[in-house]
Amino acid sequence: MKDPRTRHRRLGVVAAATGLLAALLTAVPAAATPDPGDGTAASGKEVSQSTEAQVKAAIADGEIPGKDEVVHSDNIEHLTNIPKDALPGTNSDLAFQGRYAFAGNYDGFRIFDISNPKAPKTVAQVLCPGSQNDISVSGNLLFLSTDSSRSDSSCNSTTQPATEKSSWEGMKVFDISDKTNPKYVAAVETACGSHTHTLVPERKNVYIYVSSYSPNASYPDCQPPHDGISVIKVPRNAPEKAAVVGFPVLFPGEGPDGGGNPGAPTNPGVSKTTGCHDITVLPSKDLAAGACMGDGILFSIADPEHPKVIDQVQDNVNFAFWHSATFNQKADKVVFTDELGGGVGATCNATVGANRGADGIYDIVGKGDKRKLVFRSYFKIPRHQADTENCVAHNGSLIPVKGKDIMVQAWYQGGVSVWEFTDSSKPKEIGYFERGPLTTDTLTVGGSWSAYYYNGYIYSNDIAKGFDVLKLSDRRTDPAKWVRLNELNTQTQPDYFD
Repeated sequence: MKDPRTRHRRLGVVAAATGLLAALLTAVPAAATPDPGDGTAASGKEVSQSTEAQVKAAIADGEIPGKDEVVHSDNIEHLTNIPKDALPGTNSDLAFQGRYAFAGNYDGFRIFDISNPKAPKTVAQVLCPGSQNDISVSGNLLFLSTDSSRSDSSCNSTTQPATEKSSWEGMKVFDISDKTNPKYVAAVETACGSHTHTLVPERKNVYIYVSSYSPNASYPDCQPPHDGISVIKVPRNAPEKAAVVGFPVLFPGEGPDGGGNPGAPTNPGVSKTTGCHDITVLPSKDLAAGACMGDGILFSIADPEHPKVIDQVQDNVNFAFWHSATFNQKADKVVFTDELGGGVGATCNATVGANRGADGIYDIVGKGDKRKLVFRSYFKIPRHQADTENCVAHNGSLIPVKGKDIMVQAWYQGGVSVWEFTDSSKPKEIGYFERGPLTTDTLTVGGSWSAYYYNGYIYSNDIAKGFDVLKLSDRRTDPAKWVRLNELNTQTQPDYFD
């Protein structure tokens, strides 16, 4: 695992346990149907005959696992897989509360009872189309992001051009006091929709930081420069009164483009900053990290309605699109991901190399408003993937071990990686799980969208294959099994040891 150009396999370690469970479909509008307009951007791009031949040869030689073959390191056990059921769309993010896991899907969301991790049971499936359906929970409320232009805010909506003023995008709020029957209670339209969102929960209210981007002068509700985030305030006792309370500008600057990264032609291959893709908050430290297209930022959330930027960094050599962020527990490091290729490209290969499409590890040095982000190293999975496999750094979470910085992370068809960055200059992988390519003749989007550690197990939402449960057994991570949470939204990082 030391050479990123070389694949290290244990092809004899295969787990194919698959659980087929009956689904209970609840809280579904009778007229609603899955919307093909919210399908994955690249459902199957043909590759050249030479590429196809190379993929088949790599499988035959044992360099990569066979089509759909499951392989993993010795310290990871594949407990079960629950295939997609009533919601055929792309699986997306995950959230957790008590004995429940909440799984986003471009067609809605699914609730699992995970009290027995070896045999999760479907509690509800809610049909409510609208990509990406990024999901989070707080108390009796569930929040869902809609980042595709819809005919209205209902769960019966259909796709409609963003150039039409009547189109809707934004946040949806559900009451989940009855997990078997979620109730849709509120909708809040936000500028440029909601690609992702982050909760800043308080006792009486839940604040939501809405990340969205890519404005266009032809979109009535998504006008440039769009150099900030929408802030929504949701009263817990009256969620129907949820409303936007501000749009703090994170990238102030003169002119129509604001003050973020200008992108090409100034910085070729780098995304122009027109908003944020994802924000992670650490409420115990009043701190947040934003992954904002061409920029990474550190900011204070001491006043949640008025976040204040502390530092701003760019990487115009190896980062193409700042995608997400994860703090370590001490808040003296932050891991930023680069989603090179937008999540639909084959970027885990020798051609792309070890530094692009990787994680960037930054130390946080200094105190207060003088803190700075200082780059230390890159981390990328050390197993090359086939050129028919979309693979790049994606969503992950900390594994709570005192004195260690360890996280689990999804890499689309690169699978699930467990890696350590206690020494931020020398990160290393300590475990992995993955499947072989979905296809050998097309670049088909699939793999793990989100992989998170929750109460002793790793849960992965696979775009195509469904919901996976993994068990990690390793002396370096075993202490984390004693840390129990009542709720986990990974973009709202808890203080695991408080």
